[in-house]
Amino acid sequence: MTSSPLDLTSIALAPKVLLHDHLDGGLRPGTVLELAHEVGYKSLPADNDADLAAWFRQAADSGSLVRYLETFDHTVAVMQTAPALERVARECADDLADDGVVYAEVRFAPEQHLEAGLTLDEVVEAVLRGFTEGTAEAAARGRRIQVRTLVTAMRHAARSREIAELAVRYRNQGVAGFDIAGAEAGYPPSRHLDAFEYMRASNAPFTIHAGEAFGLPSIHEAISFCGADRLGHGVRVIDDITLPVGADLAAAAFDGAELGDIANYVRDKRIPLELCPSSNVQTGAVASLAEHPFNVLARLRFRVTVNTDNRLMSDTTMSRECKVLVDQFGYGWSDLERFTVNAMKSAFIHFDERLAIIDDVIKPGYAVLIG
Repeated sequence: MTSSPLDLTSIALAPKVLLHDHLDGGLRPGTVLELAHEVGYKSLPADNDADLAAWFRQAADSGSLVRYLETFDHTVAVMQTAPALERVARECADDLADDGVVYAEVRFAPEQHLEAGLTLDEVVEAVLRGFTEGTAEAAARGRRIQVRTLVTAMRHAARSREIAELAVRYRNQGVAGFDIAGAEAGYPPSRHLDAFEYMRASNAPFTIHAGEAFGLPSIHEAISFCGADRLGHGVRVIDDITLPVGADLAAAAFDGAELGDIANYVRDKRIPLELCPSSNVQTGAVASLAEHPFNVLARLRFRVTVNTDNRLMSDTTMSRECKVLVDQFGYGWSDLERFTVNAMKSAFIHFDERLAIIDDVIKPGYAVLIG
């Protein structure tokens, strides 16, 4: 048997696992327009699908995380009612399933969806209903996906303990864990120690956005002070790795690389890195795809995972993110399988559930593609 070609069509057939995807960053442009019309939101920068999609991509291409985050003003504005949240979550599950994603953890910040009078619980319940509906619709089309959600606290606000309690309250109903997000500079994760201590005391997992815009100090705090189970992005861990002079970032091995204390700790403890190639370039976390440290980290056997971050802003899918890495670093099917297994091992569900998806879905799926 011969292996399938590594093109977008074949990659879309591969079982994929997504750990870092924002609900408010993945709306369909048409849905944004329709919901804006329904709620009377008149501040959209375009009035048709194509122009609106292009605007989001261009605005997100600024190279600044702060500017990138401003694009969410529009999506969050149209996600203030239970029906809107339910629809966005349903379509999210549909879209991911159609792209071959078999397990996804989709995060959102409930505190940003209260302007029309919803409570935090009502926001979470609407999103969970949407995911349930979307997974059922996908299954009816022969596309099986499991979707869990992560509830996110905004790092510039002061509701993280309350959101952590929300995560624990709904952990048996579809909420897999907790996260903090937002601009890193000036808002270190240690400001939210109370929330992280509550999660640990509740035996509940959490990830922290760190090492995207603020570098090693952010990563150090997230793992050493806060005890993060995963790193949201974590891309700047590369700053604690010294490569041989003249090293080619697309090389197959990095003999002689020297790891500092933080990098060694992340690798030794198998702390998963939720890397998002296209988004990392857009926000300025890395200068270009060619300079993205994904390959260095993968070849040094860090637990790297491939993620979309914000599918609308980056005009991307999981399949496209995989294809970007294939084109840039020459990966084959076995590499993509390893990254997928890395992600599934790192999911915030129970061990037996993770193992079942690896053994019954991921490995058989790649066996067909590898040939």
